Amino acid sequence: MQKRDNHTIWCTYTFVSIGMLTALQLLLSRFLAINIGGFARVGLGPVATIMAGIWLGPVAGGLTGLAADLLGCLIQGYAVNPLITLSAVLWGVIPGLLCPPAGFRKMRKILRLCVSIILAAVVCTLVLTTAGLVLIMGYHYYSIMPTRLVQFAFMVPIYCLLVSLLYMSPVTSMVRNALRVRLSRRSLQKQ
Repeated sequence: MQKRDNHTIWCTYTFVSIGMLTALQLLLSRFLAINIGGFARVGLGPVATIMAGIWLGPVAGGLTGLAADLLGCLIQGYAVNPLITLSAVLWGVIPGLLCPPAGFRKMRKILRLCVSIILAAVVCTLVLTTAGLVLIMGYHYYSIMPTRLVQFAFMVPIYCLLVSLLYMSPVTSMVRNALRVRLSRRSLQKQ
């Protein structure tokens, strides 16, 4: 079994990938999302941030979430809510840290991906975002929590399915191979 390296390889490829995944996250969460009242939104934006964490490492995943949240607030004219911004960052960090190593079997990889997404969803959606809505925006906890639980129960299986499909697709191999080539070039230049 190979040990997975959770380090981000900082090169032009990584920064371009972060930019593309940030743009995809903005598109999925700000323009193709469905608003349910003033405090709930159903969208697929976290999938791009999760994939940034899995493909590029937890730091790059966190940067993708941070950039997408700050740009989204700027585009839509919202004030930055620090708890919701922290939630956006952790959507990339948690799955990036818990990403399955390369030696795992297919079902164990999918199970570990799903556990990391459920953990990230609990921390980000149910705890931090709800706390940001209650503490900073003034919503009443008991009035928003039922809707947030329904949103959680509806969206988490969709996130698990999409992330598992993307992770098992050839795109993951292409990203890892591109990063391996850059890493080998960097080690050759140091010699």
